[in-house]
Amino acid sequence: MNEENIKAVEGYFDALRQKDLSLAPFAEDIKFEDPVAGKGTGAESFRAFLSGFLPAIKDVRTIRHISEGDEVATRWEADTVFGVIPIGEFFRVRDGKIIEAYGYFDTRPI
Repeated sequence: MNEENIKAVEGYFDALRQKDLSLAPFAEDIKFEDPVAGKGTGAESFRAFLSGFLPAIKDVRTIRHISEGDEVATRWEADTVFGVIPIGEFFRVRDGKIIEAYGYFDTRPI
């Protein structure tokens, strides 16, 4: 396991918990995709998308990280006003920054 890469991913979850996305260690040219946001590029775009969900998030719980090389796969839950949403997310991390984030979850509760 690459503890430094997991630490970067945990930094993202801490930013969600604190509702302060400026704390998230995103690379400026991050690539992201999920069922609601679709595909996108850029830290500013990702933060703008995520900021729309911050008021609905009560808590974030990581369940498990699996890490190899620059990749981290995380199973986590978002405790939201819509209920608990289980999420699987795949990250690539380089030099302590998340360069890719791909989330997978059921959008029906939202």
